[in-house]
Amino acid sequence: MHRKLNHRLVAAFIALLALGAVAVYAQVKRPYHNGSVWSVGLIRVKAGMEPAYMNYLAGQWKAEQEAEKKEGLILSYKVLTTEGHDSDDWNLMLLTEYKDLATMEANEAKSDALAQKVVGDDQKQMAGYRERSEIREIVGNRLAREIVLEPKM
Repeated sequence: MHRKLNHRLVAAFIALLALGAVAVYAQVKRPYHNGSVWSVGLIRVKAGMEPAYMNYLAGQWKAEQEAEKKEGLILSYKVLTTEGHDSDDWNLMLLTEYKDLATMEANEAKSDALAQKVVGDDQKQMAGYRERSEIREIVGNRLAREIVLEPKM
């Protein structure tokens, strides 16, 4: 009987420790939270073609981004330029900000329909891709999640 009591006390003590560990785990405060999601396009504009590509960005690309922003499909967009480190490196970054990944994915059909309206049908969009391939190369695409750091307390 004394042995049974010891086993019960040990089991109760282990259960209490486990409960305490769960409570401490639940109270862990991370100094950050997830922010918006960014679609990042890394572009290498071919030598001498900067004015032509910038005209496309300031025209059709911006019109499409503004339409998506107006419809609430995106939060914002940016174009960043930099020097390439070699002839194959990217020198322009296109950024499009979404509320989160779920919203981005849920709005794909709306975004496609809006592109049809703003840019044109699939044939016209493919023609635009072919034309732009003469003045730029897509080096890569990334999805990135912004990490928002909490203020220090």
